[in-house]
Amino acid sequence: MADQGLTLKLDVAKVKSDFPIFSKSKYPKLVYLDSAATSQKPRSVIDSMSSYYETTHANVHRGVYSLAEDATRAFEDARIQSGRFVNAEHPSREIVFTKNATEAFNLLSNSLSVHYLKPGDSVVLTLMEHHANVVPWLMLKERLGINLKFMDIDQNGELILDDIDELLRDSKLLSLTMTSNVLGTVPPFKFLVEKAHEYGLLTILDAAQFAPHKKIDVIDIDADFLIFTGHKIFGPTGIGVLYGKQDLLESMPPFLGGGEMIRDVKIDGFTPNEIPWKFEAGTPPIAEAVGLKAGIEYLESLDYEAISEHETALLKYMIDSLQDTFAQDIAIHGPRNIEKRSGLVSFSLNEIHPHDIAQVLDEYSVCVRAGHHCAKPLMRHLCVSATTRASISCYNDFSDIDALIDGLKVVTKMFK
Repeated sequence: MADQGLTLKLDVAKVKSDFPIFSKSKYPKLVYLDSAATSQKPRSVIDSMSSYYETTHANVHRGVYSLAEDATRAFEDARIQSGRFVNAEHPSREIVFTKNATEAFNLLSNSLSVHYLKPGDSVVLTLMEHHANVVPWLMLKERLGINLKFMDIDQNGELILDDIDELLRDSKLLSLTMTSNVLGTVPPFKFLVEKAHEYGLLTILDAAQFAPHKKIDVIDIDADFLIFTGHKIFGPTGIGVLYGKQDLLESMPPFLGGGEMIRDVKIDGFTPNEIPWKFEAGTPPIAEAVGLKAGIEYLESLDYEAISEHETALLKYMIDSLQDTFAQDIAIHGPRNIEKRSGLVSFSLNEIHPHDIAQVLDEYSVCVRAGHHCAKPLMRHLCVSATTRASISCYNDFSDIDALIDGLKVVTKMFK
């Protein structure tokens, strides 16, 4: 149990009251420790989407009547908000809406394969990448004949950078996560972007796990592309965000063909639309964009410094509690240094299968993730088939960690 000397930066009771699921769910004592998979939604996000459908819905960029113009304005306002969220220099031109982060990676792998990547070119990844940042490049390897290089990790789950110059030399692209969804590792991404640019590489950053916890400044980082997803930052599912430098997006061909992404079509060819619309074929996720804007506004209302302090305290308490309670029976994956990781903990407990752990915890309304977390290359490196992952957010407090520990005590007794 948390002692009286421990405090949290955020008023969790107040924050929790903003999220209907904690009062209206059929699980009255819900302990939600799976925000790395998807965050819960505040009332403001739910209301914004309902209000859009009730008062403003029409297709965007097409109708000249007032309702359609209102819908278009709401959609493009969300683009501006998303651009400002990452400090894009040109928010209206450098933000592309996709279905999710995975689609954004596929957009890049396909578009960059037309004029930039050629057979024999090398793409540098890391062993801690989500499948979304592995499989599209593997598909391109099969289709185009590119090479893949992987940065290794040490026993603490941190990148080994001894051979970084050799890896980057003669390569064309570096694509890496800003936070591992398994290890919680936050690699030195700014240093790696700078290093990659010294060798002339383009850079892609996966901010899906970073964006909910830390402020992003693409100008300061100087990343060429950056990807995040709405549903992990309190927004809805069905919308992802791709940031790209304006000159790069302008040089790239469209990914999908159809309506909206064209300026003109003839029977013998077409002229693509301007950016960002040439990458947004068909009717876009309009209500989802409205909800994304509300999610970003809610996240920013909490103050990133307060979120960071809150989650650091919770993370330390979780790691200390797991280690103190289960000692040699538990293996916690990822950096030991709390400053080098973000708000999640993956662990292996007494060789008990993670699915068994998660199912027992579910009986106590404790929600954790069990599986390979869409990171099978990393699982093989760790010599495990799966792990149990508990991840935190602003609506968690010490009592949630205590509930996790109490549930795990039951697990260990059951599987003795």
